[in-house]
Amino acid sequence: MSALSLGPARVALPDWGLIRAHGADARKFLQGQLTHEMVNWPPGLARPAGWCSAKGRLLASFVALSPAADEVWLACSADVLPATLKRLQMFVMRAACKLSDASAAQPIHGLVGDATSLGIAPLEVWHWQSLGGSDATVLRLPDAAGHGRWLVLGALPAALEALPELAPGLWDGLEAQSGVPRIVAANSEQFVPQMINLELVGGVNFQKGCYPGQEVVARSQYRGTLKRRAYVLLSRVPVQPGQEVFHDADPGQPAGRVVNAGLLPDGGHAALVELKIAAFDDQGGGLRLGSADGPPLERGALPYALPMPDAA
Repeated sequence: MSALSLGPARVALPDWGLIRAHGADARKFLQGQLTHEMVNWPPGLARPAGWCSAKGRLLASFVALSPAADEVWLACSADVLPATLKRLQMFVMRAACKLSDASAAQPIHGLVGDATSLGIAPLEVWHWQSLGGSDATVLRLPDAAGHGRWLVLGALPAALEALPELAPGLWDGLEAQSGVPRIVAANSEQFVPQMINLELVGGVNFQKGCYPGQEVVARSQYRGTLKRRAYVLLSRVPVQPGQEVFHDADPGQPAGRVVNAGLLPDGGHAALVELKIAAFDDQGGGLRLGSADGPPLERGALPYALPMPDAA
């Protein structure tokens, strides 16, 4: 299931949405809610982050950026946005922060290719800038399978609109291979951040103050009790977020759960799967999709190293 070449291309991402936090207390309010630092924020830097329940389970995940001192944008899965926005608004209380759904005003597109082929200025991963001659913002995501990935927030300029269109499933496949998790509705409240490697891609700051679920997240980090991680698995049949994964050695119960999934250029499928560490490491047993006798899954490779289990 080799990664074939994907030329410079664009794709509309209607399954993404945008929450806008605006007001003098916007950053301060989010500081007390999200897993990453929201107050001390270098210009031009975006941050992955999560929002947890009191039990430390992720309700939503974000790509966050702050275009002004009194404004924060939170890009997230569209299917968790309404519930996330409604619940976040419950905690604003007297803070000078207004939350709104800005998805219509800031549609989100994906770009695949290097900066030269896309005609945009090079950026470091998780950095953003305004696109010259437009109101759009471009943000560089971590690469996947050797391909550069970018998010554009706002209407595409004509030059980018003229790029070939990429199939949405191929974008989803690159997202899965990037190892950067995105919480969708099928997986809301299923994972502690470390179970899906959120801290390994920069989505958790362990030095910041309290936020919902912070004690559980910190305990998972420092007590070395984490038994599950996210891995890339490959399939010849379609894979959907929320599907269970089984291991031959323990067919009576699921070993993991699909986080994100999409297409490979060769017609196969890639999935980022939360999985028992022991099940992935047991090369003598097979992994299967949906049931103990379901379609086989092939072990893939993450683009970053996992810590040893006793140091998780």
